[in-house]
Amino acid sequence: MKFSIKTKGSDRDRCYGSMKVVPMPEKKKIDLDFTTTQREVDLSELFIGLKFARGADSEIYRGTYDGEQVAVKIIQLPEVQGKLEDDDDDDDEEKGQQVIRDRLWKQFKYEAGFLSRLRHKNVVKLVAAYEKPPVLMVVTEYLAGGSLRSYLNQLIIKPVSLAKVIDMALDIARGMEYIHSEGIVHRDLKPENILIDEEFNLKVADFGVSCKELDCVNLVKDNSGTYRWMAREVIMGKPFNRKVDVYSFGLMLWELVFGEVPFRDLTPLQVVYAVGTKNLRPGFPGKQCPRAMRVLIESCWCLRPEKRPEFWQIVKVLEQFRGRLSRGETLDPVIEVPGSCSDDHNNKHNHRRMHWIKVHMPKFGLSF
Repeated sequence: MKFSIKTKGSDRDRCYGSMKVVPMPEKKKIDLDFTTTQREVDLSELFIGLKFARGADSEIYRGTYDGEQVAVKIIQLPEVQGKLEDDDDDDDEEKGQQVIRDRLWKQFKYEAGFLSRLRHKNVVKLVAAYEKPPVLMVVTEYLAGGSLRSYLNQLIIKPVSLAKVIDMALDIARGMEYIHSEGIVHRDLKPENILIDEEFNLKVADFGVSCKELDCVNLVKDNSGTYRWMAREVIMGKPFNRKVDVYSFGLMLWELVFGEVPFRDLTPLQVVYAVGTKNLRPGFPGKQCPRAMRVLIESCWCLRPEKRPEFWQIVKVLEQFRGRLSRGETLDPVIEVPGSCSDDHNNKHNHRRMHWIKVHMPKFGLSF
């Protein structure tokens, strides 16, 4: 990244002492108009160490803030010079940079604003945020276990046990139940955005494309998120609500059960076609997925959003699953799950359709 910051102390310490940071009050809720008018703290208390992750538009560093281990997401806004004129072709590049700048700033405000309101053991905790263009920072608790994606990729024995699947799914579902209760739609729920602490508690993270549910109606044409995990209504540019997160959760639960990425042989463009045009879902090979778990997964990714369960219902079902296993029982017969999706799509022909899409659809275009 190309930005310079004067420091106090040695380069080895990496102390960005000339900045100032805005702390999030422990109990006070703030709106999404996040500004530095809040109480400022000297950034000599923030020490930034080595980079350990990279996002599409950010870099993430490990550090300490006021003695606490933190993760520091740094977003670099593109520079925009001068005033833009609508009828000047020479300004096209500048206009493009302005669009990117506005999008990144909006995502920062959303993430900082939403996280400042959320306090739950299964949601990553915001420590502080910083806003001084061209540099924006979101400082959160550091979670030593990394992302759920990293954990799944490093597994030697796949998939994990059913009991472990249920425990992980419960953490995610409880976090999402709370997020939805606050009127927030995550919109990009996937293993990359689930973090794990030292005690193997899972926490929902990355609220850059999240929105207030009341604002969903204004985002019909905004298909922000990740195509592989995206609900059909978002792909098709149709009205959506919090149930898009339930759809994504269903795909995550499928991956936990089977130990492989959904639609792993398809490119993002092929996934758009498979889900948007053919309404396809991953299949259920073999017998490793109990009937009750399959019913839950299929309920989550129903074509019709109103038939998908709420997260509080998912939590109750998963708790029943865990109770059965703890008593040495199986998950069959099927535990009642809200919603029914038997007619939404035909799994019998999924494999054949997936193969056709893989062979005939182009392998270029969209990125994850």
